[in-house]
Amino acid sequence: MQIRRRSVLAGAALTPAFAALGSGTAAAEPATDGDGEFLVGVGISDATGPVADVGMMGYSSFEQRAEGLHQRTRARAFVFAEPGRQRVVYVCVDVCMIFQSVHDAVLARLAELHGDLYTERNVMLTAVHSHAACGGASHDYAYNLAVLGHNRQVFDAEVGGVVEAITAAHDSLAPGSVSYGRSELTDASVNRSRFAFDRNPAEDRDYYPLGIDTSMRVLRITQGGRDVGAINWFPTHGASLTDTNHLISGDNKGAAAYFWEHDHEGVRYLDDQKPHFVAAFPQTNTGDMSPNLDLRPGHGPTDDEFENTRIIGQRQVAAARTAWEAASETLTGGVDSRIMYLDMANQEVGGEFTPDGRTYRTSPACVGAAMSAGSTEDGPAIPIFPEGTTNPLVDALGGMDAPIPQWLQDAQAPKLVLVAVGLLPPDGWVPHVLKIQILRIGGVYVVGGPAEFTIVSGLRIRRTVADRLDVPLENVIFQGYANSYASYCTTPQEYDAQQYEGGSTLFGRYTLPAYQQGFAALADALRTGRDVPRGPAPRDLSQFQPYLGPGIDRDEPPAGRVFGDVLTQPAAKASAGEQIAAEFVTGHPRNDPRRRGTFLEIQRRGGDWVRHADDGDWSTKFRWTRTGPNQSVARITWDVPDGTPAGRYRVQHFGNSRDAAGTITAFTGTSNEFEVG
Repeated sequence: MQIRRRSVLAGAALTPAFAALGSGTAAAEPATDGDGEFLVGVGISDATGPVADVGMMGYSSFEQRAEGLHQRTRARAFVFAEPGRQRVVYVCVDVCMIFQSVHDAVLARLAELHGDLYTERNVMLTAVHSHAACGGASHDYAYNLAVLGHNRQVFDAEVGGVVEAITAAHDSLAPGSVSYGRSELTDASVNRSRFAFDRNPAEDRDYYPLGIDTSMRVLRITQGGRDVGAINWFPTHGASLTDTNHLISGDNKGAAAYFWEHDHEGVRYLDDQKPHFVAAFPQTNTGDMSPNLDLRPGHGPTDDEFENTRIIGQRQVAAARTAWEAASETLTGGVDSRIMYLDMANQEVGGEFTPDGRTYRTSPACVGAAMSAGSTEDGPAIPIFPEGTTNPLVDALGGMDAPIPQWLQDAQAPKLVLVAVGLLPPDGWVPHVLKIQILRIGGVYVVGGPAEFTIVSGLRIRRTVADRLDVPLENVIFQGYANSYASYCTTPQEYDAQQYEGGSTLFGRYTLPAYQQGFAALADALRTGRDVPRGPAPRDLSQFQPYLGPGIDRDEPPAGRVFGDVLTQPAAKASAGEQIAAEFVTGHPRNDPRRRGTFLEIQRRGGDWVRHADDGDWSTKFRWTRTGPNQSVARITWDVPDGTPAGRYRVQHFGNSRDAAGTITAFTGTSNEFEVG
């Protein structure tokens, strides 16, 4: 079975009951100096897993396996604290999804390092939803299917990067302030399911007159009057790069973070042990928002997927900086948080949240035929399964619901159920016990849900939370892809259309009302200062996690060659806008993913050779090719940017080889010099 997915300001006062959360370490916090009521900290770390012979996450394509690296994927963390009182942690990672496996491992590591200071209650982990990131971090079999199982290297890189970023933010805590800004961005997304969107009531459609969510919402973070960070929420899918791309990348969101940090703030990730500025570009209610403006994969604004990634990233940076520079509302009111775990396979939903005012129940997760169709705008899958509630092939075969119990067919109607993934042993192939969360940062409320919510789904949850808290709607920011992953969430009206997103809404027509009901309870608790029951524990499937992907036997250089030899030298001269290329005898990149390091350097000659660019830069690409059973080649390219200083340059490659005994040895290869100017 192949499951093909497109993805697969006002504050309430804190009560004494929660003031002591983490008080065991609060005495070590610095005192404020009058600069603001917050302690703030920012941190960043490399979360890049293996960049070769590993399945890529998002399109669920068996054919899309990594063959190199465009840009490293990073974790960015932000800590907001009240001196001696509470704190909250917000993390954004350049991966496709945050899985429960990563969430739980991060919290276990944080407990080892920081005791009870950082917990599931006050830590929110989110993903940019890049479809060019490594796959295999999940413990859920459906999400590991196309990537051939759980990959420990991927898992360790993500967990390690997140923990390091949080620890860096923790270590950098200092008195500061947070302000909130907003701008509009109309040319970085398009509604890929307008047919479903138009089924919503007028009050929902009128809120989005263009059929897209145009809001860029930004937190500007300062320490001692110095800008140190920005969190920039905007919904557009991390699918500028198509399923034909085989280079690991953070897609348009990772690119946007790089453009702000590197191009505007001068951050050099390998040189700066503690980068002085961290810019995250998280998602919001992105389920039906595509960056492919022509509604075809890899098309719009141009026909080049990497150029599209750059343009959509740059447009987000421009809108974010507009909001950041205009951010004038300084947040006050402290921090707080609430969580609840919901068994989404069995929620009784009251009439307050359902379209007809009647009580309904969610059901175990099911994949619809429309889900197997994929999103034709971003990544079509199986052509015999079109989107919609009818399917000629299904009809000709007499239906596809026959193996599905009638009660489950009824609960999932009008979905054409393809696979009841929630009933597969040992406890379903997708998670059903899921965390929902609200963080309060001053008068802004970040509402985190574990799925890909359409823009109207996010709007309805924001309205529910804003009404319960009695705060302006614009004070509530919706955050999808938070803490775990359970595919999509549409409105009941959108669900009836059974487009890709509806077919991917796992728990049936009343999935969104169930989430709304849960968030209403969290908001009530936050408003009144009381706690809420944690709910059922998420399941642990860590004990049986097979990996069926290719292994590494050994590496061998061609006859007469050694590792690091240059097979193709760069041209003797290049100018801005031209590409330099060099090829090297190499070993398998999985021998050492070189996390927090680099596979390459573009070096410029001064008194000594100095690093000018590396594999984290937009201008470089590292491609790995298997040329024989145990032989491989690394191709390094550098697109010489405008403004590159004239001078002498060279390309250096860093790799690792494995011998027949399993011993791994590092090597370096260096190209001839070439002139830029």
